Amino acid sequence: MSKLFSPLTVKSVTFRNRIVTSPMCMYMANDGFANDWHLVHYGSRAMGGAGSVMLEATAVHSDGRIGVGDLGIWKDDHIEMLTKIASFIEKSGSVPAIQLAHAGRKGSTWASGRDSHPLMPHDENGWEVIAPSAIAFSPDMQTPREMSSEDITSVQQAFADATKRALTAGFKLIEIHSAHGYLINEFLSPISNKRTDQYGGNRENRSRFLFEIIDKIKEVWPANLPIAVRISATDWMDQGWTIEDSKWLSKKLSQFGIDIVDVSTGGTVPKANITVGSGYQLPFASAIKREIKDNLIVGTVGLITNAHQAETILTNGDADLIFIGREFLRNPYFALAAAGELRSQPPTPKPYELAF
Repeated sequence: MSKLFSPLTVKSVTFRNRIVTSPMCMYMANDGFANDWHLVHYGSRAMGGAGSVMLEATAVHSDGRIGVGDLGIWKDDHIEMLTKIASFIEKSGSVPAIQLAHAGRKGSTWASGRDSHPLMPHDENGWEVIAPSAIAFSPDMQTPREMSSEDITSVQQAFADATKRALTAGFKLIEIHSAHGYLINEFLSPISNKRTDQYGGNRENRSRFLFEIIDKIKEVWPANLPIAVRISATDWMDQGWTIEDSKWLSKKLSQFGIDIVDVSTGGTVPKANITVGSGYQLPFASAIKREIKDNLIVGTVGLITNAHQAETILTNGDADLIFIGREFLRNPYFALAAAGELRSQPPTPKPYELAF
């Protein structure tokens, strides 16, 4: 059996293979509600053989959305359809997962593919955004309101409440979105965090917001189910968050009982000098994996587009999980095709068996 199609057990959850659908915003919700479109979208990836299907950044608060069409989990009414989706994913053999998120200063946008633009608080469908410091992401976006201690406590509780709803809906893995310049990442990065209280200054203080969220989540999430954290391993900017910071953070995450670190990069500033190419983010995941060894499951992402590339990453010990994004948009059955290429038994739905 290939490494890519070998199972992986994390606490009480077994992934049938090492392929995870990377959370990708679809902007197809209304008031945060999932619908039949999401059921088909995520269900097809589960039928397509992924080891885990992770729902897109799902807002823990209505004002924590990136865009108007974001999925939400800020109220109990959202649970019903999310339950249907999680159940279908699990019945199809995949681990149902969900990414919990707050957009911070990058929120309040009309996001719809190429037709995307920021919204001001006075615009229809717009809202006021918050952040650790009153620094706009870009000149055309809102200057956020600096968060008060009450705001911090409220958002942290929103993550805990969202976690309880995710558990009720049947998800077996949650991921805390701490990457791509959204709220938790805004606290971590010295570029976006200029606070002078206990949440600003050195990296220990800038990480406090995340670790307090983790503590609150662990109070309501079962100890036998895994928790992941997505990080941006580097800001790709001088004076920003670095890979050395991420190695330190990953060690701390392990100590705090996190099971999986999902390693991405960037997103803190709009014009970072990023060299994009095949597997361009892999060196960061590899550096973290070699630093923390087997103390944490490491996932990698970033233009991983074929089976042999993914197999090589795992065989070389650069990561433990392969997060696939755009390739799953092009081909929902990527995992079934990859199994054929690697001469592994594909995780095929019975009605499709004759096709593989």
